[in-house]
Amino acid sequence: MAAFYFMSHLSENDKKILLESAKTSILSGMEFGKPLEIQASQYSPSLQEKRASFVTLELEGDLRGCIGVLEPIRPLIRDVVENAYAAAFEDPRFMPVTKEEFPFLEISLSILSLPEKINFSSEENLLSQIRPGVDGLIITDGRHRGTFLPSVWEQLPDVKDFWRHLKGKAGLPENYWSSTIKVERYSTQSIP
Repeated sequence: MAAFYFMSHLSENDKKILLESAKTSILSGMEFGKPLEIQASQYSPSLQEKRASFVTLELEGDLRGCIGVLEPIRPLIRDVVENAYAAAFEDPRFMPVTKEEFPFLEISLSILSLPEKINFSSEENLLSQIRPGVDGLIITDGRHRGTFLPSVWEQLPDVKDFWRHLKGKAGLPENYWSSTIKVERYSTQSIP
């Protein structure tokens, strides 16, 4: 539960800095072909903490890019800067963001808590433990892995639909079940 406690310590100024840094990193990508260069040590302790994040880009309400990491591997400020650049220029589902699109981009950040393993005895038992609108889920089975951020509940509010689509995203059949499936949950702090 420490992850939830720490999440509340991002100040409004920290959130503003993260969002501005994401925007500036995309601009840096357009101008210099690389993410914004930063020194994490010049930021608040909260932004220096190793945290995982996702950066989502939308254009006129449609997804335009989304890249992130699930494990905290670098300072939060650096994670956001790198993921913003990657969402704009390296998401394999989309062409790179253009200068003409940039003014109309909506940028949102999801700061992840540490993933927590869900213990379950059956698929029904697992589904009964999932908290719609709250949980982001990570499914892993062998080389198959996928995640849905909690924001996906807006498009898939039914637990069974959410679960089926998540299996599909992981490259598994929607009706797949195995005793080797591992599921973790996490929550996010969304910015803005």
